[in-house]
Amino acid sequence: MYTILYTILLLGGVGAFAALALFLTAKQFHVQEDSRIGDIEATLPNANCGGCGYAGCRQFAEACVSAGNLENKRCPVGGDAVMSQVAGILGIEATSGSPQVAVIRCAADCAKRPTTNTYDGAKNCKIANALYIGESDCPYGCFGYGDCKDSCQFGAISIDPETGIVSVDPEKCTACGACAKACPRHLIEIRHKGPKNRFVYVACSNKDKGAVARKACEAACIGCTKCQKVCEWDAITIENNLAHIDGDKCRMCRKCEQGCPTKAIHAVNFKPLER
Repeated sequence: MYTILYTILLLGGVGAFAALALFLTAKQFHVQEDSRIGDIEATLPNANCGGCGYAGCRQFAEACVSAGNLENKRCPVGGDAVMSQVAGILGIEATSGSPQVAVIRCAADCAKRPTTNTYDGAKNCKIANALYIGESDCPYGCFGYGDCKDSCQFGAISIDPETGIVSVDPEKCTACGACAKACPRHLIEIRHKGPKNRFVYVACSNKDKGAVARKACEAACIGCTKCQKVCEWDAITIENNLAHIDGDKCRMCRKCEQGCPTKAIHAVNFKPLER
């Protein structure tokens, strides 16, 4: 009888001592959190997409409070409206950022790239990329299996089952970058939207030489430099047989689009050119 009682008292005493020790330790090392972190986190859309460059909305809120400014910090999902609220919480002036959108640097539908083989494996871009070059002879083209679509939380990406072309709805796209990370061939680029949401880009990622690229796809960039020569703003560079348009330098005159022999240059939200 006494043995049981002593055991209960002993265990109770040990438990009480441990609880007291934990309480004193927690009090000693307690760090008072800045309430603004919670306020900013509540303001954010909590998509936790990583588009801001941080692991999640909580980490982004902590970074904003820690830095005390919003330099190089932006929530692509919330946009200017959310960043204005964040600036208000921090007690600083809000700065507007340039809206961005994801673009697919491949425009080769089934009619433009001849099918040379058939893939019977898992319809997953990463798996397919590890096993073969694709159903055409272009080793840089879009598989069209939808890894980017599955990664998008906002329903901004769709795939045309007939053409196999992946497209982005600019009205739904938040430029979070999740699709760009999901694409194993790095075909998706986040670009700035210009005035009236207009912008010009090269819808190709083929780095093969001109004749090889053109044979694999009619819409391929062949690195002919014609676009570069007609650009008056030095906005176009040619590297590894592939043209790239600098969105900050581009004045959207569309001379490059007119001069491209393969129509690899796309102008978004413009009227069609008269060729």
